Amino acid sequence: MKVTRNSFAHWFVNFRRYFFKGCLFSLALLAIGVFIPRKWTYKPKDNCNLDVCISNTGIHSNIILPTKNHVFDWHNRISVEGIGIDNSNGYNYLSFGWGDRAFYMSTPSLGDLRLSTTFKALFLPTPSVIYVQGYQLIPDYLEVKCIKVNKNNYLKLIKFIEATFKVDNQGRVIRIGNGHTTNAGFYDAWGSYSILRNCNNWTAEALRQADVNTPLWDGLSAAIMLQLRSGCQ
Repeated sequence: MKVTRNSFAHWFVNFRRYFFKGCLFSLALLAIGVFIPRKWTYKPKDNCNLDVCISNTGIHSNIILPTKNHVFDWHNRISVEGIGIDNSNGYNYLSFGWGDRAFYMSTPSLGDLRLSTTFKALFLPTPSVIYVQGYQLIPDYLEVKCIKVNKNNYLKLIKFIEATFKVDNQGRVIRIGNGHTTNAGFYDAWGSYSILRNCNNWTAEALRQADVNTPLWDGLSAAIMLQLRSGCQ
């Protein structure tokens, strides 16, 4: 069959039309997923006196927890004074975020963004890291929302975060690099980052362990902040 210039042009016009329609349809589904919560109702819970906070950097979402409280002490799991290079052991809060190793460690800001690193992170199975930051106070320069959960759900959340850390033969978490600030460090982690499971998906998975509401599509940090609710409210 002979393909003429006119027939190719006609095919290309149709392809472009259906391609854009498909893109618009996909974007519409994602937008709907942002505004639809996974849960519409909750069975009220008692004794919800433990704080869980979520920070939004505009791209990443992070889970902020007290360094220690009456149910869990992170000092028993991680060398708190060795998180950053400031050698502080006075952190009252720890922030946890998960992501692609190469992208997270080499991209402190949007100005450092590289197309090759971004492509590999999104479309190829790549190693991951946990980014841990220590704070004396919950940061006021980020969007932060806090909710209350009970002891049982709090410990489920802790267990999920703990299980994301890779450990050495002695069961110790593995620090693999300095963070982008003096109060932070990167740690080896389980899981592979991709376009189907990004940093915000990880945060949402962790929150669901604690029976915290998340959006139907949780790939954006803003979507998580929008739907952030616990069964205690």
